[in-house]
Amino acid sequence: MGCTLKNLGRLVDFAAYQLCVSHRVYSGMGWNAQKGLFGRCEGNWKRVLRFLQAVEESSGMVKTSASNMQVTTGRYHTLLIRDSSVYSCGSSLCGSLGHGAETTQCVAFTRIRFPLLANVIQVSASHNHAAFVLQSGEVFTCGDNSSFCCGHNDTNRPIFRPRLVEVLKGVPCKQVAAGHNFTVFLTKQGELYTCGTNTHGQLGHGDTLDRPTPKIIEPFKGGGSVVQIAAGPSYVLAVTDNGAVYSFGSGSNFCLGHGEQNDEFRPRAIQTFRRKDIHVVHVSAGDEHAVALDSSGFVYSWGKGYCGALGHGDEIDKTLPALVNCLKSHLAVQVCARKRKTFVLVDGGSVYGFGWMSFGSLGFPDRGVSDKVMRPRVLDSLRAHHVSQISTGLYHTVVVTNQGRLFGFGDNERAQLGHDTLRECLQPSEIFVQETADDTDPASEANEDQA
Repeated sequence: MGCTLKNLGRLVDFAAYQLCVSHRVYSGMGWNAQKGLFGRCEGNWKRVLRFLQAVEESSGMVKTSASNMQVTTGRYHTLLIRDSSVYSCGSSLCGSLGHGAETTQCVAFTRIRFPLLANVIQVSASHNHAAFVLQSGEVFTCGDNSSFCCGHNDTNRPIFRPRLVEVLKGVPCKQVAAGHNFTVFLTKQGELYTCGTNTHGQLGHGDTLDRPTPKIIEPFKGGGSVVQIAAGPSYVLAVTDNGAVYSFGSGSNFCLGHGEQNDEFRPRAIQTFRRKDIHVVHVSAGDEHAVALDSSGFVYSWGKGYCGALGHGDEIDKTLPALVNCLKSHLAVQVCARKRKTFVLVDGGSVYGFGWMSFGSLGFPDRGVSDKVMRPRVLDSLRAHHVSQISTGLYHTVVVTNQGRLFGFGDNERAQLGHDTLRECLQPSEIFVQETADDTDPASEANEDQA
């Protein structure tokens, strides 16, 4: 007997169902959360699976038809992973591009050379430093190490090329998050290590003592393994496998989500999510506000509301996480916050932006009479593309499509968009990555960082 189209469809649905129930994100959800997601996806297991996969990829590599990729934006630079190789462009402050002491700027994406064959799976960029996770779980860092945020205590000078964090040998990691002068490391066991500046308790050790090398944070009260992290300028958000969100560090602008502006020296659960039985799957830490995505694809924001960065139609600060009502009809799969602006990627590949339109970094060419977008607005200029990932820096933004194409917009004065043709891109322009390699032998510069 031949297989009918109807039966084939049932087999595909059943296969999607099996993949869903075994997926890390789905299996960590309670019955109510699972039921809520299934309803939001209109009873379509393939759509549920697509949501779970998008959430899983939102902090790391996304699978495109061309290659596996991740893009991350720093202050004035951009880092890109493409099939385990890492490229960087823009301004190299204190070695943040990873190309050596002689490189102060790259006008095109240039491949970074590691001291060994490195299969890089995740990268994070901050103002002046970067961190890289390898398939093996090893972590490399480069950039400004004056605060020891790179995890090397034998020098406080810049690390101009990626260097192995020796203290974490034997402690396999799966994600890193770079803040301003500090770094957070998430291990494959769901534990957190931190190092660098600790003025506001952002290292999570119960004090304000700086740490020159990574130190483990005590297990969170309430249990649960950490599955995703995000670092703001001086605070941290961490999501656990049971859907809770913990925050610690600077309480400025209500970014910690506790209804007050006190610093927290140890991880503290955000009670709003617990009380409302909201299972969070992803968070993003902006400069003055924060955003979260729950297991049903709803978006929440809190912190400073300047320029409409919270998406509630006003500029009122939110001291606690609040649902972004304008996006309730959309199934969100990724959230991305930075300085006074927010992006939300929804199922189907459309992107919504809101907040400050500085330098065109929101992707709307028609500035009109205001430089503020108070409510979520779709980026019409990207409608022809299915966006799979988005990252926004200080004044520039870069997206990856499901075909492996890159588009950037916003400030380009330091070539952070991977070209030097325009100083400012008011709407998305395609970025072409050539196989430009840093041809300097890392071995010849082995002592460069120690000089």
